[in-house]
Amino acid sequence: MAKLTVKNTEITILRINNEDYICITDMIKAKDGEFFVSDWLRNRNTLEYIGIWEKVYNSNFNYGEFATIKSQAGLNNFKISAKELVEKTNVISIRAKAGRYGGTYAHKDIAFEFAMWISPEFKFYLIKDYQRLKEEEQNAIGWTAKRELAKINYHIHTDAIKHNLIPAELTPLQISYIYANEADVLNVALFGMTAKEWHSQNPDLKGNIRDYATINELICLSNMENINAVLINDGISQRDRLIKLNQIAIQQMHILQENSNRKYLNS
Repeated sequence: MAKLTVKNTEITILRINNEDYICITDMIKAKDGEFFVSDWLRNRNTLEYIGIWEKVYNSNFNYGEFATIKSQAGLNNFKISAKELVEKTNVISIRAKAGRYGGTYAHKDIAFEFAMWISPEFKFYLIKDYQRLKEEEQNAIGWTAKRELAKINYHIHTDAIKHNLIPAELTPLQISYIYANEADVLNVALFGMTAKEWHSQNPDLKGNIRDYATINELICLSNMENINAVLINDGISQRDRLIKLNQIAIQQMHILQENSNRKYLNS
């Protein structure tokens, strides 16, 4: 469930069968006067548009019954609710939902047309805010994917530490210190500070330094974890690895930043 705010009107979006449905019951609050969704549905142009959409996307659409309903559009005594339309014609572009987040929802293609019925300005800002929401969702997906990639590579990194840097006689506390110490090699190489130093500088933030990394930093960190695992296996000292990893971090961040400026990573 997501929310849009258009012209001071809060609008709910539900994900149904992997498609976005926008609450037109919420949207109608922005229309001047007292109106109902049924007022919109009695319009012939509305029904024609819904019918075209259903013919394209709905194999179970009852077009015969729909044609009968459409033939009555425009008559003074004609009125149909969203629930009736769904029950009689099997439309899937309209959903009447009860309970929490209840109301009438329309597939985004239909909801944008409903917004035009409210006003051209409302439709413009609805689409604009919807696009903003989708961009934010894509950015969040990208960040999460890079974060998960960094976690996977972290296991490769810790496995190299386990087999090359941890003698069997160490206590669990000593072992954890070695893992943390090696993690700080990467932190210092990329961020210029240890995890403890970051916490001292950011006492009000939860999580750790990597939770606040950019996508480019997470990509670089993922690469560095693999490289450090190779350097550990090759017996390179921590001091020499830190110098090498810092040089790699500078080079890779420079390349990634150039690509970001060209909008390759954010496209």
